[in-house]
Amino acid sequence: AGAAAEARFISSAKGKGLFATKNIRKGETVFVERPVVSSQFLWNALYNYRACDHCLRALETAEENAQRLLGRSSLVLPHPEQCSIRKDLHQQCPRCQVTYCSAECRQAALEQYHQVLCLGPSRDDPTHPLNKLQEAWRNMHYPPETSSIMLMARMVATIKQAKDKEWWIKAFSQFCSKTANEEEEIVHKLLGDKFKGQLELLRLLFTEALYDEYLSRWFTPEGFRSLFALVGTNGQGIGTSSLSQWVHACDALDLPMLQREELDAFIDQLYKDIEKESGEFLNCEGSGLYVLQSCCNHSCIPNAETSFPENNFLLHLTALEDIEAGEEICISYLDCCQRERSRHSRNKILRENYLFTCSCPKCLAQADEADVTSDEEEEGEGETDDAELEDEMTDV
Repeated sequence: AGAAAEARFISSAKGKGLFATKNIRKGETVFVERPVVSSQFLWNALYNYRACDHCLRALETAEENAQRLLGRSSLVLPHPEQCSIRKDLHQQCPRCQVTYCSAECRQAALEQYHQVLCLGPSRDDPTHPLNKLQEAWRNMHYPPETSSIMLMARMVATIKQAKDKEWWIKAFSQFCSKTANEEEEIVHKLLGDKFKGQLELLRLLFTEALYDEYLSRWFTPEGFRSLFALVGTNGQGIGTSSLSQWVHACDALDLPMLQREELDAFIDQLYKDIEKESGEFLNCEGSGLYVLQSCCNHSCIPNAETSFPENNFLLHLTALEDIEAGEEICISYLDCCQRERSRHSRNKILRENYLFTCSCPKCLAQADEADVTSDEEEEGEGETDDAELEDEMTDV
């Protein structure tokens, strides 16, 4: 990461924050960060959102992507040369056939965690401990997905494979941790009302699939809950899409006015049709743990935002305003619609999903407002919080 920002400890209540080390201009990239570990969501993969098993780069061409989301195999996209997918570079693990976008990703996965997690010929065997674990997780955590048990499995596998195990344990211990009752709330959020029984079942399956003497603490009920809460609190949603890459590339084309209008109209209609067919699930989705990004605190008027413009797990933090040296860099954990709601509603979402009450300038300025949500918001309150959390995770 460039030296435009550094993490600093603020207070025991707030934990760490990220601060600018030099003046940053609006629109500038503050840093690009690769996750310590990441994983595609399990339902997302099951529904044929094909992504590189390591970096989550979308593997379908933009046209295939659009055809699948539309349920229409006859669709032809104009300007196919604007699609960035290189199928000639794709590789599979020779033992278990999971697909990677390149030889580099296959090698990186093998070196970090895949030796431990490779299912080999048992890939479709429902009795294999890892398959049992994944099946149990899918039955507990339906879409919209916000986390994956495989992120935790990759953490364990990484340490199992590592020569320097302590280095990795240190890397994972940098992520913010919670007290026992906070952990319980987070796990409750992820697993719902039956969480104690479900958590114990997951722990037993996790142990059967991955137990390691060196990490024995992670497999105890307390250790497992902590691991779970760590992923629940720090996991950053990752979204990739070859279709949106193609759209961005088309937007940048220098076309005569009439052609430009035609192309824009085609793209608008395409998105409308896709929404009818597939709803809001457009992207390959997963989550990852990012050391620097996880230090970014929330603000309802953020001065930076995260995105994945390279169509893989590389997270870009971009300045939304000019930021001065020494100033704290904040992102929003809420999506645009949620940010427009009353202070009371915003804090309800933040408390339920992230266990804190916001005291950003906007919330402080609105502190005198009555603690009631407006009528139209009351109606919206009925929507599931999981859907809101999902938006947060992918749009932040």
